[in-house]
Amino acid sequence: MKRKVTLTSKILIGLFLGFIFGLFLKSMPSSYVKDTVIIGGIFKVLGTGFTTSIKMMVVPLVFVSLVCGSSSMGDVKQLGRIGSKTMVFYLSTTAVAIIIALFLGSVLKPGVGLDMSSMMSGEVAIGESKSIVDIILGIIPSNPIAAFANGDMLQIIFFALLTGVAMSMIGEKADPVRKIFENANDICMKMVSIIMLAAPFGVFALVAETFSTVGKDAILVLVKYLAVVLLGLLIHVTLVYGGLFKLFTKQKIKPFLKKFTRVAAITFSTSSSNASVPASMEILEELGVGKTTRSFTIPMGATINMDGTAIMQGVAALFIAQIYGIDLEMNQMMTIVLTATLASIGTAGVPGVGMIMLSMVLTSVNLPLEGIGLIMGVERIVDMFRTTVNVMGDNVCTLIVANSENDFNKEMFYAEGAEKVAV
Repeated sequence: MKRKVTLTSKILIGLFLGFIFGLFLKSMPSSYVKDTVIIGGIFKVLGTGFTTSIKMMVVPLVFVSLVCGSSSMGDVKQLGRIGSKTMVFYLSTTAVAIIIALFLGSVLKPGVGLDMSSMMSGEVAIGESKSIVDIILGIIPSNPIAAFANGDMLQIIFFALLTGVAMSMIGEKADPVRKIFENANDICMKMVSIIMLAAPFGVFALVAETFSTVGKDAILVLVKYLAVVLLGLLIHVTLVYGGLFKLFTKQKIKPFLKKFTRVAAITFSTSSSNASVPASMEILEELGVGKTTRSFTIPMGATINMDGTAIMQGVAALFIAQIYGIDLEMNQMMTIVLTATLASIGTAGVPGVGMIMLSMVLTSVNLPLEGIGLIMGVERIVDMFRTTVNVMGDNVCTLIVANSENDFNKEMFYAEGAEKVAV
């Protein structure tokens, strides 16, 4: 039986061919065919058409997914303390993750060394500097329709969350509307999957255009981008997750890490938080976490906890700003933190949506979407690691919350013979 070529494989092939063809064009002298027909014509249609298609889906997908996510959190009200602790953990660690990413991106500057400013499709208006008070007040839309028309992501996120919370508070009366939004979300996801079918061609055109202009310089910065993202993920896992686990449970982390390898195998192979839910439930039961806690925190985490994705988005935003020679001010940094943190509530736990959410973050600070084509070259590698970090956060949160609620059997946690550390 003939083996089907996956979309990821096609994208990697497009990347490789774009790299080869781009370097070939770089070595060719300037001509009408090269500059106008190929680079300014074919590449522009395929590359810009693909990124514009992604941008087209940002507003509808963010709105309907956030409404669905926030409207289904009625259990938070019922479970009281568990729900509150879980929400605080997930949103605060996501904010910390994006701050780590922005710090690393600002210090290590992965995009420095590649100048793509001449390839921008138009002028980029960063806008006037705003105070923190103005940024916070700017989240509230005076006219939601205008926010949709202008693509003001923070205002759209606020309105979507308010709509979802109101639906959740109404309860069963909102079920018909909730069903409409769930169907709309499915439609948006299908539209994204259709657009992603063109990804191999879009990536080919964007990468070929990049290398035909800047040559081999793009390889080094792409490796630097990948290294900074992985460094950010490592810091978050060791310092944030490891520190919080030790601080709030007072237990050794080794028994958890040993069990978590089974979940990591799934996240590495599928790049899907949703696919790991059954395995997470199983290992947490073996580690002594009660059903009351794990049955709430794990499904919610697969929906709203996206620390690894937030790190990727933060580094990617600065990387793209740097390669296009754009300086981000503090208010743009704050906007990225708020946008990525709030948007994590609606990020679907499936492969491919991370690029749409990155588009939303870039749109919020008016950065060129063309840079996504370069990032997609290593997206699969990043996706494997960031999804694993996302799911690890779900599991660590569950253990911490279970311990605080006395829903944690420490004897089961050390059941395989590890000795409990004295605290």
